[in-house]
Amino acid sequence: MPTDDRPPNPTPGDRALVRRAQETRERVIARLSDHFAHDALDVDEFERRVTVAQTAENPADIEALLADLPALAGAGASVPAVVPTVVPALVPAERDRDTLYAIFGGIDRRGTWTLPRQMKIVAVFGGAHLDLREARFPPGVVELDVTAVMGGIEIVVPPGLAVQMHGSAIMGGFQDINRAPANPDPDAPLLRVRGLTMMGGVHVSMRLPGESERSAARRERRELREEKRAQRLLDRQR
Repeated sequence: MPTDDRPPNPTPGDRALVRRAQETRERVIARLSDHFAHDALDVDEFERRVTVAQTAENPADIEALLADLPALAGAGASVPAVVPTVVPALVPAERDRDTLYAIFGGIDRRGTWTLPRQMKIVAVFGGAHLDLREARFPPGVVELDVTAVMGGIEIVVPPGLAVQMHGSAIMGGFQDINRAPANPDPDAPLLRVRGLTMMGGVHVSMRLPGESERSAARRERRELREEKRAQRLLDRQR
């Protein structure tokens, strides 16, 4: 039976600091996303800063991630909300848990949908694609138990979602991600992914709301070309 290992609620004295850190985190990640959308940050630096923002506990340390970034032309934010929507209460009890199977087939969940507190995904000779950028989350930890055998599971998350991911891989790949504060706000969503892959893969990618897979791939190719161009210039200077 799954255990409830949600982090304990902070003491009243700590709650104000935790909440202030979360508010700063959301605002800073939104600003970082805006700079990323304007190509002021490449994907590696963007993910590095978002990871620091998600794991830092001190609001001043989170705020410092913006210190060296230039002001963007135009005052209005050009990126939609990067913070997941939190439902005030869980969906009915029978939907607190859900299981999805992709066996010799595929699963594709995207758009606006509500995650249960606990979810299991099994992909055997098939694939599962979960896009969580517009999904609604219950407050606190959402447990995602995944198994991929000769198959793959792809999870797309917005920058504002805290993620912890750890699992085992046998002749396959399972990302190890820690993008969450040690003392998270109990009202903020936290996605915890655990499981096993055998001759398959489980992958989490961070994309801006509204960014298509094609746009993300095109951006990555452009950045790779720029890296190669910079390397050639460096080689000529040697």
